[in-house]
Amino acid sequence: MKQLVVILAMLFALAAHATPIQLKNLVRIEGVRENALTGYGIVVGLAGTGDSRRSQATVHSISNALLRFGIRVADSDISSRNVAAVMVTAKLPAFANKGDKLDVNIASLGDARSLVGGTLLLAPLRGADGKIYGLAQGPVSVGGFKYDLYGNIIQKNHPTVASIPDGLSVEKAITNNIVNHNGDITLLLKEPDFTTAARIKQKLKQKLKGVHVSAVSPGKIVLRQNSQYDYVELIATIEHLTIIPDNVAKIIINERTGTVVSGSDVIIDSITVSHGNIELSITTDYVTSQPNINIQANINSSSGINTTVVPDTQIEVKEDVVTAISMPSGTTVGNLVTALRKIRVSTRDLISILQAIKSSGALHAELIIK
Repeated sequence: MKQLVVILAMLFALAAHATPIQLKNLVRIEGVRENALTGYGIVVGLAGTGDSRRSQATVHSISNALLRFGIRVADSDISSRNVAAVMVTAKLPAFANKGDKLDVNIASLGDARSLVGGTLLLAPLRGADGKIYGLAQGPVSVGGFKYDLYGNIIQKNHPTVASIPDGLSVEKAITNNIVNHNGDITLLLKEPDFTTAARIKQKLKQKLKGVHVSAVSPGKIVLRQNSQYDYVELIATIEHLTIIPDNVAKIIINERTGTVVSGSDVIIDSITVSHGNIELSITTDYVTSQPNINIQANINSSSGINTTVVPDTQIEVKEDVVTAISMPSGTTVGNLVTALRKIRVSTRDLISILQAIKSSGALHAELIIK
């Protein structure tokens, strides 16, 4: 709980002196984006940890791969476990050029146990339009292992997932149209907000002479310029401009870890919080009950007298004195946490209290529970 108070206090101190943010961290250029590439391939050279014959796709892939080299082998004659079928994925960044090298990720498609020591054969990667944009090949790098013998298994991470650094060669350049048919450049806010968009518009009008700026929505700003700037110079100038963005008041709660993060602009109306605990203690002692009889009666088995064990249960309830705190209107979450700390409220209880305050309508912030 003490650490939580420190974290919130640091956030309040930082927010009190808001630092201007560069526009390159707040907006992106429409048309500038990365593209996903996907392909199918086979990894060879595995030490008996590849796919079994149950993976028919792998068997067909081996036969087809050998056929490219003029070797015809029937599927029924293939029984190697040194090959694994895999899916190959990569991200093609904006403005990628032919010949650029990119990292690729590989994931097993069949029942292979491990990809350690394997090599990916040449695999074409396609975009969403079905065209080939890159070729992947090379030795795979696996950040884990799995060994098993006689039912004993030792495993670290996922040995059926691997990567190839610089394993993809770009074969087709990407054309990113940052200027539309009207000659406009569109800025898209990463977090749409009316106030932030208005501040960006005013800053652009102030700094960019001869450029018409219009905010068409809280998430889109359109620029139309004359021949004073070239587009690279214009965008570089825009990226280095700074503003103070406006943020929506939020409280982020992670119930699994007990973490609560809040900004300084989270305000609470006048509230009263009562907090108390009930401690219930149940103890049971087992007492032997020995009847007071003479030896002669005890010898007589028909008497029905026996020694028994009787449980003696005691229930004790301790109820703490309920502690109440009152907070005036305009109180921040930081002040509330400090006050709750004085009455020894745990982080879990703090989460429940914030949820109750939100339900009462006194918390003017978006409560996000993860």
